[in-house]
Amino acid sequence: MPELPEVETTRCGILPYVKGQRVISLIIRQRQLRYPIPLRLKHELVGQVITDVSRRGKYLLLSCDAGTLIIHLGMSGSLRIAAAGTAAARHDHVDICLANDVCLRLRDPRRFGLLLWTRRPPLQHRLLRDLGPEPFAAEFNGDYLYRRGRGRRQAVKSFIMDSHSVVGVGNIYASEALFSAAIHPARSAGRIARDRYQALAEAIKQVLQQAITRGGTTLHDFYYGDDQPGYFANRLQVYGREGNPCPICATPIRQRQIGQRSSYYCPHCQH
Repeated sequence: MPELPEVETTRCGILPYVKGQRVISLIIRQRQLRYPIPLRLKHELVGQVITDVSRRGKYLLLSCDAGTLIIHLGMSGSLRIAAAGTAAARHDHVDICLANDVCLRLRDPRRFGLLLWTRRPPLQHRLLRDLGPEPFAAEFNGDYLYRRGRGRRQAVKSFIMDSHSVVGVGNIYASEALFSAAIHPARSAGRIARDRYQALAEAIKQVLQQAITRGGTTLHDFYYGDDQPGYFANRLQVYGREGNPCPICATPIRQRQIGQRSSYYCPHCQH
């Protein structure tokens, strides 16, 4: 699943190609995504100039004068830039064709993504209005996590993966941040001290920023092709490394299910 670093890398990658460009046509090959693509989207979007591309959590927001296109990549989606006239592959469901002879192309094999249009301020949309803070925002810190975690029995890993607590901390990066902060993923959110939450908040910021940086350097451009960004895979400390030695103490990494997700941790370093 594309996580926050992948979505942010996508935002940065497509921005130079789409900002300031007029939409000249919209090609919809498959309307049935997580939510059906609105029948009026072509009427609403064609003729609009894309003024900016921003991100809220894992949602991309394409701003236009008359409204905002909200995009989510779902479980397997990607956005790429295709030269005008490039043949579509099987799972290329939508082309947003621009005046500079390129198309913003949505590929989504599992069809869990979405494209929705809103004329209202996008942050008031029902999918966005109740989201927690961005992990890089000033208000996201140890004090915030400590206050929000008080009295909670749920595992801290599930707590930080809840988009109402903080957006964009998916399964991979939750495991990595908890390892960096030396916190056991199954520890109750309400049983973590303020100073340890401060370490966790800093670890989340650091892990996500490193992943964004790696994504930006491993994908050289966003012209359409089969190449995919390597992102953070070659820098993972614990995720997917069950049985391998901990990079700090050499204890074998363990795996267990927490909140129906695979969690990886060092039983010696994390407590």
